[in-house]
Amino acid sequence: MSWIAVVPFAGWALLRLSGFEPDWPWVPVVAYTPYAAVGAVAGGALAWVVRRRAAGVVGIAAVVGLGLAVAPRAFTDGNPPAGGPVLRVLAANLMVGQADAVQLMALVGQVRPDVLTLQELTPDAMRRLEEAGLRKTLPHTVARPLPGVGGSAVYARHPLTAGKTIKQGAFGQARAWLAHPGGARVEIVSVHPCAPKRTGRQPCWQGGLHALPRGGGELRLLAGDFNATLDHLPMRELLASGYRDAADVMGRGFTATWPQALGRTFRPPGVTIDHVLADSRMAVRDFRVLELRHTDHRPVFAEVRLP
Repeated sequence: MSWIAVVPFAGWALLRLSGFEPDWPWVPVVAYTPYAAVGAVAGGALAWVVRRRAAGVVGIAAVVGLGLAVAPRAFTDGNPPAGGPVLRVLAANLMVGQADAVQLMALVGQVRPDVLTLQELTPDAMRRLEEAGLRKTLPHTVARPLPGVGGSAVYARHPLTAGKTIKQGAFGQARAWLAHPGGARVEIVSVHPCAPKRTGRQPCWQGGLHALPRGGGELRLLAGDFNATLDHLPMRELLASGYRDAADVMGRGFTATWPQALGRTFRPPGVTIDHVLADSRMAVRDFRVLELRHTDHRPVFAEVRLP
């Protein structure tokens, strides 16, 4: 019994800390690594309570390994010495355009973003948002609305120049260069790769994440539904290229963004798949997870200071 309680978590820790990521079903499962860390603590404690020393040692190793992977998300990080202008960013997945346009406009009024990135933007959702006044508040846009899940957009307070849309399967990821009046030029990407929720979708999911611009060089900010947590290997590689996750920097990396309750009697445990990734030269000053009706994702907001 004690070995049953510790071996699965020890194997989980080995896979998570390795440079290898198996295909199905590991890719969806690894999103629940924070829950596995809690399970490892319980399994290790059980092994020691029943006085199975060898199993207890394995349990401790699993706790340490998983703890090293996830514990930093609960603590704030320092910031680089950035003295440039402030940029406020809001990202929202509209769930095939069904999200409440009036409430989203209230959020825009509340957090006053300079940039809004939208995912699953349909032509009808774009019409409702613009009728509700989105273009009055954020007059500049690079929008690629589509029926279904593939639509994407960047709205901004400051001028935008369209970049080449990242297209992988049915999913589009809008790109735009923002000209900040403070003199900075920042690329903004509305992130939305395929969801790896069933076998056979991993190549599309990996391709969508690998196609995102790497860090370093030009200033960039990636915001949206990554369909990935900080435990997924492509996400860790993207961060290592020169980004920082705003939630992680602010010590709020365990706040789940999906699934938001939609009146269902059952939903899986929450995971953190919506992110704002800031260039590592930017200072993260704020991060929040918000609420929006009629979508299964919670919007995310970050405030950064440019170098």
